[in-house]
Amino acid sequence: MARHVIAPVDELPPGTRKFLEIDGRPIAVFNIKGEYFGLLNRCPHQGAALCEGPLIGLAQSRDPGEIEYTRLGEIIRCPWHGWEFDVRTGQSYCDPRRFRVKAYPAHVENGASVVKGPYVAETIPVRVESDYVVVEL
Repeated sequence: MARHVIAPVDELPPGTRKFLEIDGRPIAVFNIKGEYFGLLNRCPHQGAALCEGPLIGLAQSRDPGEIEYTRLGEIIRCPWHGWEFDVRTGQSYCDPRRFRVKAYPAHVENGASVVKGPYVAETIPVRVESDYVVVEL
């Protein structure tokens, strides 16, 4: 799996998301309480831009009439039809056996390791002779 540098950490503070396209795929990267997660920005139901929906919590109930909201900001709701998915895993809460959103691992790396690369630059030797620039190919 190829690595893609998304942004400096300070450009993606907790509670925010960043939209981008990688290799022709729409991706959203989320910062949830200092942890980073990537999701395909396409709802498997009907193709909506899933990650443009609201981040909500998970409603759970142990007893009738009692609702507890947990995991605030970790569930994404599709803006078209309200289908809900776990940002951490891509799991569907509407039909977990049939639907899932592709999740991509995201993490923080030290800036020096990202810049270091293994990058190879093409170089062309150049020299000046009698006021002419000569390029050696």
